[in-house]
Amino acid sequence: MISKKLIDLGVLALRQRNSRGTFKPHVSIRFRDNAGDLRTFSIDTTRTLGKRLQPDAYLITHAHSDHHGKSAMLSPNAVCSEKTAMALEIRHDRKYAGSVYRLGDEIDIQGTKVKTFPTQHAVGATAFYWENEVGTRILVTGDVKDASRLPPCDVLITEANYGDPADPSCHFADDLEGMKSALFDSGPVAFGAYEFGKAQRAVELIRDFGYDGAICMEARTRALTRSMLEDAGELEGLGFEKDNGVFVVAPWDLNKLPWNMKKYVLSCRMDYPYPVIKISDHLDVHGLENMVKKLSPEVTLVYHPSGHRPSKFSKHLNSIGIDSISIDQIGNVLSNDFI
Repeated sequence: MISKKLIDLGVLALRQRNSRGTFKPHVSIRFRDNAGDLRTFSIDTTRTLGKRLQPDAYLITHAHSDHHGKSAMLSPNAVCSEKTAMALEIRHDRKYAGSVYRLGDEIDIQGTKVKTFPTQHAVGATAFYWENEVGTRILVTGDVKDASRLPPCDVLITEANYGDPADPSCHFADDLEGMKSALFDSGPVAFGAYEFGKAQRAVELIRDFGYDGAICMEARTRALTRSMLEDAGELEGLGFEKDNGVFVVAPWDLNKLPWNMKKYVLSCRMDYPYPVIKISDHLDVHGLENMVKKLSPEVTLVYHPSGHRPSKFSKHLNSIGIDSISIDQIGNVLSNDFI
């Protein structure tokens, strides 16, 4: 069994329960370090409150809310990049309590040397890589847009946001020409993009396309963009009465802008009342499959998002001969005699 293979590799994947008896989000990894000490790294999950046993680290891959940094950031055991910590503080108006690193650094967590790699999903988004006592190479990716700098591993813990091969929405390529054409077509234009991640990518693309004028944004999105990007250019406040220029706003705020303005949503979802330009911060299902093949793990654990896609992607990997397990197959398996 695949779960037995994980144990043979010196890795225990587990889902912890909260005080209400339900599973905490996402997953924790238990292993022995090079000194033989038992360690637990919790990945993109909420804090364990009170006097309950704490993990050695809360690994926060990036600052999107479905990766639960809002909770984990309050723990001194939190670990994330400088940019992720900055984004969490701006988004949630809380002081980050954990440790930080520059993306690409090697860090020390309770004696375990952990290397960090960019995934290009959002500014500061990090993959974590370390080895356990028996030399098993463990890689946690979080969400991924570009896997080119990720190292080969033995145990891969990754996402499946667009991991269902049977779903047409999981097959896409970024429509950069479509966005460029919309930007330079006559008249003002507004792009719908979430405040963290997609909005910063929209600004990067707009600048790469050669637009050097002001971009209008809501205050917090503007603060995030200025903090995340070194070359964001001129950013202005958002006045919904304005009827000229380039706007980057939340998709649900497009209807507040003048009726005669061109409006688009940057997304791969098709359930918006505005034209969609396919711009994603994720790999599609082909990209995810190619990433797994490139990294060549012995076991792939698919842990994100909620819903059926981790299971769908895991089953797909197994169908093409790649051993995989999804988060829904992991039980509450805290074990005192592990390894």
